[in-house]
Parts: sequence; C-alpha cells; structure tokens
Amino acid sequence: MAEENQLQLVTFQLGEELYGVNIMDVKEIVKITAVRPIPNAPYYVEGIFNLRSEIIPVINLHKRFQIKKLEISDEDEELEGGFIILNIDNNKIGIIIDRISRVVSVSIDEIKAPPQMISGIGTEYINGVVRQEDKYLIVLDTRKLFNAKELQKIIDPGKE
Repeated sequence: MAEENQLQLVTFQLGEELYGVNIMDVKEIVKITAVRPIPNAPYYVEGIFNLRSEIIPVINLHKRFQIKKLEISDEDEELEGGFIILNIDNNKIGIIIDRISRVVSVSIDEIKAPPQMISGIGTEYINGVVRQEDKYLIVLDTRKLFNAKELQKIIDPGKE
C-alpha cells in the first residue's frame, strides 16, 4: 500500500518559512484568542488561554527560535494566524503561527536530512525537509521541540 509511505502534515507559516507537523500530533487549530501571561515562565512561553474549560500553555516559536514575524498586509488580514494545539506526551500545548497553510501528504522518501542551520532553528528540532518547487517545507519534530525539563516548566510553571 502506498499510504504506508505517506505522511500527512499540517503546514503553516512562521516568518518566511513553511513548516509542517505530523497531523497525528495536532489536536486542533484555533483562531487567536486572548492569552494571559504567566509569571516566571520561560521567555518563549506567551502565556495561557482557556479552550473549552481546558487551560492551554501557548509557546511563541518566534521567540524560541529567533524567527522574524511574517509581515501581513491589510488585504491579508483575514489570513492571520492562530494557534496549532499540539498533543505532546498527553499534554496540550499551543504554538503561535503566522498563517495556517494546508494539510499535505508527502512521501517518506521525499523527506531529506535538514541542512545544518535553517532560519535559526537547530537541526535537532527538525525531522527533515521536503523540497517544494522553489521552497523547502521544514518538518518539525514535535517530540523534540521541548526537552522533558522544559515541558514540565511549560505545563506547570510554578514548580522549579
């Protein structure tokens, strides 16, 4: 079966680059809502927000990886970003995106090892890259975005 070699990716834009995460790690995509800051959180934690009575921490990957935000013109205003809610080890975490793209299927064979450095993101966070016409789709490894200690700090920032 050809489907066994396929990977479904939710793709989104962060700055100028296109990223993808395994659809199996995505709980849902939500429009931007009010985020409440939390004291003593790591610098890349934007805060928390309430999603149907569930408190979700929100991570700013722009800050985490020093990525410049995408400049959005007035006519593109309705295309503004939101959050992708990821399910990482049974913890829901929101990541801020500039613009959602679409779900794509890629062949596992198409995913190549990443170049040493892409837009400030270290290769340890990347599963690989897929060449698409004149651009690359960067496939993020959601399991490696945060180590266990960071994950604990994000989920429960009050504990040290």
